[in-house]
Amino acid sequence: MGYFLRRLLATVPVMAVVAVLVFLLIHLSPGDPAALIAGDLATADDIAKLHVALGLDQPLWKQFAIWVGNLLTGNLGVSIFTQVPVSELLAQRIEPTLAIAAFTMLITILVAVPLGTLAAYRAGSWIDRFVMLFAVLAFSLPVFLVGYLLIYGFAIKLDWFPVQGYVRFAEGPGKWLQSLVLPCVNLALVYIALVTRMTRATVLEVLHEDYIRTAWAKGLGVLPVLGHALRNAAIPIATTIGVGIALLIGGVVVTETVYAIPGVGRLVIDSVQRHDYPVIQSVLLLSAGVYVLINLLIDLSYRLFDPRIRY
Repeated sequence: MGYFLRRLLATVPVMAVVAVLVFLLIHLSPGDPAALIAGDLATADDIAKLHVALGLDQPLWKQFAIWVGNLLTGNLGVSIFTQVPVSELLAQRIEPTLAIAAFTMLITILVAVPLGTLAAYRAGSWIDRFVMLFAVLAFSLPVFLVGYLLIYGFAIKLDWFPVQGYVRFAEGPGKWLQSLVLPCVNLALVYIALVTRMTRATVLEVLHEDYIRTAWAKGLGVLPVLGHALRNAAIPIATTIGVGIALLIGGVVVTETVYAIPGVGRLVIDSVQRHDYPVIQSVLLLSAGVYVLINLLIDLSYRLFDPRIRY
């Protein structure tokens, strides 16, 4: 518990640096939200009035201080364009994004870990070469290209899944799951490739250890030996999965765009195009916080795989 609390406290300066960088990068980037709201026919006086109304006429340090003060009270601000609280916008969009992220990681773990273990066990065989070829191709192909191919093949030609859109769980579990299949498979391919290669490398290394030779000599079967090897190779694999969370944040944005899913990724894209500062700042900061928390949980999980680890 002490280690956990110390790590949580250590995230405070990290999040502070992230908040400063996010704020500066957004506010110093080209574009004026007031001009976009006012329209092409607006005069300089109209735009100036909007600056005052939106608080954009204040110095950057003051705008930052107001934003941080609101964050400390749990207020994420209000969207410049829709005048809807950012927390409400996130609540409307969070379900599709969480569903895609969760199912993507579930598919990744269920496919990549057994596939990498099999490739390590049959190292040098045609199975190993096929798995590695698949991993290279899956990691190399752009997410949007694979998305369009999946849509063309499984949605347009075979009509097995919807072309685009998202069905909420409340509207029917069957349709909800059907709307998730293509986006999650599309996004999971990259992570399957990444985790498969890491699993193969670590399990292959463990399989050459003396205690594995002893297990074979004692007459243990293939599955018990591979299970034993996988447990001892779990820490690098868990670390890779944790690193994959960072890539997942960017991948969800592309996937939601390709499949027209109204999630947080689409919200970010729309907000960037409109220079909606409060929404962009809040989403990026929350994403960084989630990433830091997940990496902390991954670190804590090491104790489950190796009892010798002490915090």
